[in-house]
Amino acid sequence: MGAARIALWLVAAVLAIRQTAAVLRQPPGERFMELDAWIGENGVLRVEGSLYDTDRFTGTPFAGLVLKPLTHAAEETLGIAWALGTLLLVAGIALVVARALPGPVSRRSQLLAAPVALSLLMLSLPVRNSFHLGQTSVIPVLLVLLGCFVARGERRSGLLIGVAAALQPTVLLFAPLLWFTGRRRAAITSAATFAVCSALAWAAMPGDSSAYWIDHAAGAGLGTHPDGLANQSLHGALLRFGLEGPLEIALYLALAAAVVWLGLRRAVRYAQDGQLLLAVAVTGCVAVAVSPTTWQHQLLWVLLAVVGRVGKSWSDRMLWPVLTVLALTLPAKMLLPNIAVLHPVRDNAVLIAALAAACAVPFLLRTSPGFGQPVPTEYRRPLPSRWSRIPLLPFWRRVVSRPNLLLELIVIRVGYSVYSQIRLAATGGVEAAREHARQIISIEQAIGIDIEHWANQAVVRTQWLEAVFNFYYTSFHFPIPLLILGVLYVRRPSDYRWARSALALATLLALLGFWLYPLSPPRLMPGMGFIDTVHRTEDLANPEFGPLTQVTNQYAAMPSLHFGWSLWCAVVVVLLAPKLWMKLLATLHPLITLVVIVGTANHWILDALGGAVVVVSGFALTYLLSGRRELREENAEGTEGSAAVPETIPVQGPAPVPVQVPAAREPRGSGEPRKALHSKDPGDPQEPQAAVPAGPPS
Repeated sequence: MGAARIALWLVAAVLAIRQTAAVLRQPPGERFMELDAWIGENGVLRVEGSLYDTDRFTGTPFAGLVLKPLTHAAEETLGIAWALGTLLLVAGIALVVARALPGPVSRRSQLLAAPVALSLLMLSLPVRNSFHLGQTSVIPVLLVLLGCFVARGERRSGLLIGVAAALQPTVLLFAPLLWFTGRRRAAITSAATFAVCSALAWAAMPGDSSAYWIDHAAGAGLGTHPDGLANQSLHGALLRFGLEGPLEIALYLALAAAVVWLGLRRAVRYAQDGQLLLAVAVTGCVAVAVSPTTWQHQLLWVLLAVVGRVGKSWSDRMLWPVLTVLALTLPAKMLLPNIAVLHPVRDNAVLIAALAAACAVPFLLRTSPGFGQPVPTEYRRPLPSRWSRIPLLPFWRRVVSRPNLLLELIVIRVGYSVYSQIRLAATGGVEAAREHARQIISIEQAIGIDIEHWANQAVVRTQWLEAVFNFYYTSFHFPIPLLILGVLYVRRPSDYRWARSALALATLLALLGFWLYPLSPPRLMPGMGFIDTVHRTEDLANPEFGPLTQVTNQYAAMPSLHFGWSLWCAVVVVLLAPKLWMKLLATLHPLITLVVIVGTANHWILDALGGAVVVVSGFALTYLLSGRRELREENAEGTEGSAAVPETIPVQGPAPVPVQVPAAREPRGSGEPRKALHSKDPGDPQEPQAAVPAGPPS
């Protein structure tokens, strides 16, 4: 556990340093662009007239009032100090979140929560945008977290939340949360602080305040392109759907009222259940959805919702955190394919996540069965291997149960997107790729297998054969592996996991080949007489090879995954298919694929050999890491036998303990009773600990 904790802190530190360095390496005119638009030489805080005469400033008048005195100081420190300050703010959020996890929390979770939280924050799009653009949107989040979990006394808590609301008005939604959970003094203080700060800004800048609150209806419509994809709010989504005018405003207000009513009711319920961090996250997601404009750097509340627990089994419980993290760390185009019917979902992925967290996701209460101990996962041990040190990772336990389907589909989609991006980036240069191709030709001529030109010309001379080969090349590469994975998922879940791991490892090894050895396929070698039967493109003088390079890397030929994936299909079917005819049919697929990729001038013979090497290596690594594919048959007592009852290993977790509803922190010596919604000090003898049953284990 100590080594794991050190490793996670190192990962978090590397991510923080990398993000800071990536920003500081940018030229002065390309970093902190929004900050420079505020406080730069021609920034809106320096020009005469209203802050909102241009479309660059979208903050509240109070934010402008606070930033104006800091204009000179911020300009002087526009660089390392500003980046380090943002880093400290993010680190503070991570530490507060790790401290506020809803109990019962295991010792392992307590030790690892802070570095994991910091790593996720550094990877998230809101934090990365805040670093790059010089935004201050993390400050209201930190102020609310400090007010809810660190500040002692309701007045201090309300003061911090009120200042945060003055910077982002929708944060005022935390006042009803405080009120309905018994912290009425904090709610009143936050509302009063918000009013005082706004009044000060109005007195200092009456024209700007009138423009913000009256002319623009609390900031609605400020900024460029409120219907752009960066505005992940209900208002922005309705504008993108083509609605405008009174109809859009009426529909927006109705939807916002429904989200506020339902979301705050859920937040109050979770706060009363002792899950204050989840209640804060749900309230923040409500604010994200109902705000007139919610830019990408203001979406940090959605990431905090990963603390909610959903599902009774481990496989189901991982679905919500993984989906949320992916939505907040990856571009939407990597989550969903480029299909027209999915564009509304892809364009509003973060908004959908916020609405789901606020109104729909059935987060478990602490009294729910399985909150602390989900349904145990079923495992089996592999049969003994020939070598005693295999598997090399004994903790890589072989799961028998079927994984969550939606989670598998999302992981496959994201994995393929990452694979495509790496493959596209691994160009290596056209001349290097052609030089490597000449090396391949020399090797094939030396051993007498240089048949590519003859095969390509034979296909071109036979029109029907060319049509068949083109169809096979473009149609069978993806569907057959997906079909095999689908059948295994339904019929043989444990073998599905084994086959999927082998395919993933083989693909990762292929990426190394693309990166280290860029290779020009026969169809891109000038002067050799090869004809690209699939694309019929002859612009070989253009190194970019036309628009095709926008889809895939044309020089990622070694190894051939067309042949490699077909060989993987054959191996899996031969090992697992129950019928002889199925095995024989499967062996034809790689043979036909080899003929097709050579006949269409897309690969050399040695490319297929490279594909075979990475597939064999993928199966070998799977065997080395997790042991044999075959699993032991164990009876109900857990001893070896012929019964097909899987071994059930209970998930390690904290034993059921009394759950205590958090209470507010007050200064020591205060005789005022504590109220719900804050973490309780277990050392305070003034208040008895009211225990709530945690529920029986599943």
